[in-house]
Amino acid sequence: MARVFLSRQRVRYAETDQMGVVYHANYFVWFEAARGEFCRDLGISVPAMEASGLMLPVVEAHCRYKSPARYDDVVRVETVLAELKKHSVTFGYRLFREGEKKLLVEGTTRHGFCDLDGKLTGCPDAYRVLFESCL
Repeated sequence: MARVFLSRQRVRYAETDQMGVVYHANYFVWFEAARGEFCRDLGISVPAMEASGLMLPVVEAHCRYKSPARYDDVVRVETVLAELKKHSVTFGYRLFREGEKKLLVEGTTRHGFCDLDGKLTGCPDAYRVLFESCL
């Protein structure tokens, strides 16, 4: 069973649209924040990773909207490492309103392992061991 990392996000007024619901693109911002927390909890410093010459650009992103989040909701983000391949890593996200079981949003982001020139490279062994511990 995959290891689940939890983070929380309170919906700010600026993140909502005229209808009072979270604007669709903001979920991807929350995915990024949750992914950063995931890496920190795992002991991976993204700035240190980038300083060593490894980048993880998003190469694919998907989001399915099931039910809206609204201003001042506290949203629980469940993040898992969904797949690890030689040249990429995929994270999965499920978002719920705090205290509820109803799924609001689910999505994935896939990231390529690249050098500073954007050339595809493999996942370094040290990171592979950490990522594999979550599968």
